[in-house]
Amino acid sequence: MTTLKELSKHLGLSVTQVSRALNDHDDVSKATKKRVREAAKSLNYEPNLAARRLVSGRSGIVGLVFPHMPEPSDAWYFTQFVAGLSSAFSEQGKQFMLNIPKSREDGLAVHDQLIRSRSIDGFVVIIPTVDDARVKFLREKEIPFVLHGQTMDEPDYPFYDIDNVAVGYDLTRHLIEAGHREIAFINGEAQASFVQRRFIGHARALSEAGLPVREQFRVSGVMTEELGLLETIRMFHEEGPSPTGIVASNMRIVKGIFSAAKALGLSVPADISVVAHDDLLPDCPPEDFPVAVTRTYAPLEQSWQPLAQFLSDTLRGAPLEEVQKIEPHVFIKGASVRVLSGS
Repeated sequence: MTTLKELSKHLGLSVTQVSRALNDHDDVSKATKKRVREAAKSLNYEPNLAARRLVSGRSGIVGLVFPHMPEPSDAWYFTQFVAGLSSAFSEQGKQFMLNIPKSREDGLAVHDQLIRSRSIDGFVVIIPTVDDARVKFLREKEIPFVLHGQTMDEPDYPFYDIDNVAVGYDLTRHLIEAGHREIAFINGEAQASFVQRRFIGHARALSEAGLPVREQFRVSGVMTEELGLLETIRMFHEEGPSPTGIVASNMRIVKGIFSAAKALGLSVPADISVVAHDDLLPDCPPEDFPVAVTRTYAPLEQSWQPLAQFLSDTLRGAPLEEVQKIEPHVFIKGASVRVLSGS
């Protein structure tokens, strides 16, 4: 195994310079850090974590406590999230640790155990809820973390997110501008903050147009094809108005809407207009649909690098405004929306 001294000799740098580069000190240039990390990787250098902790007070390890064992349908999401973060943190010279609690209720206990072990410098927190207990806990413990998303309060923590209010607003507004007045929204699980933000944007667009928010058109649930199928059929079988346009929170839901339309003897967009948010999930790529779906587009994979960067910067003491970002989405017009007469 390559030693620190051997790595230093290979690079033509002092042991101190190499050590400070590996420990991400601010007085080392980004170019030098990158050069040192690449050499360490190619020479299979492994830092002595105990020695690193004694010198810097940090372990060089960051963690993710995944909220629960992923369902089979979320295997891609889980794998890509873990692999993406691990690779991104490796570029930052950090090791990435994954933990999965036995149940959702054990998440705080796992965070607490890792904090008490003093083996983790900071955490990535994902899928935040409206009032997230993990965020409160880490704040109280004064443990560095970065959030993938936001809670519903004013964010005083590092985060990376897309503008989910704008997602709900833009998709709904597009249907309104095409003449639609009965617009449903099949969204994710209600406790998730991104879901509530999208509902806020949806309601804002309806309000501006003088349209009501119909509770029977406001759906929350696990974002699956089954949800899109069952809820679309329900809305067309219930008494009262049926939707002419549906907003879907991901493309899996869209698959269900298309299946429901076929079962009901309807078609998209002649009978139902559909718009959606697209995370670029591999099991439902846009090209697989009978018509091109109008959608907002923000691939999940764009999150890995900024999350790793923001947590690394936070550990270095970066000011809050440098470790917060709301990424804009792209709006892609397809052929899934019918323009109603008179609009």
